[in-house]
Amino acid sequence: MSKYNSVRTKLFDWDGLKTKVAQWESEGKKIVFTNGCFDILHKGHVDYLAKAADLGDILVLGLNTDESVSRLKGPHRPIQDEQSRMLIMASLSFVDAVVLFNEPTPLKLIELVQPNVLVKGSDYNIEQIVGYDVVKAKGGEVKTIDFLLGYSTSAIEKKIKVS
Repeated sequence: MSKYNSVRTKLFDWDGLKTKVAQWESEGKKIVFTNGCFDILHKGHVDYLAKAADLGDILVLGLNTDESVSRLKGPHRPIQDEQSRMLIMASLSFVDAVVLFNEPTPLKLIELVQPNVLVKGSDYNIEQIVGYDVVKAKGGEVKTIDFLLGYSTSAIEKKIKVS
């Protein structure tokens, strides 16, 4: 299989992801879930996602659709379209699955995946992370990861505008 095709095999719709998660569970894999916009991939994203992947065997990434990014970040975002962002995220060796979600929160997606570990940035209080109750009810873990200071898409965007 070509490298391009192997990257594309990590792109899922919800039904395909449900089937793949069932396969991973039957293999005894520990599934980690995180989500975000990941508009411009930067060092902070790579650090965060690699650390999230280290918490289990499989990293599933819920990616905000273009519409939901605009709702969250404003009409000037996203900078890159969802298909580009999906392919870029799937090209990371430690990301095993990328799936889009359009809802205000990833709760329905978390309910579908039923991860063993739910991860968000440390700017969140663990008990306030969307899906906390779903994962804890299953006996799973909810973890936070510190961000690298100085790395954000908003900071990059501001730097570009000043140039």
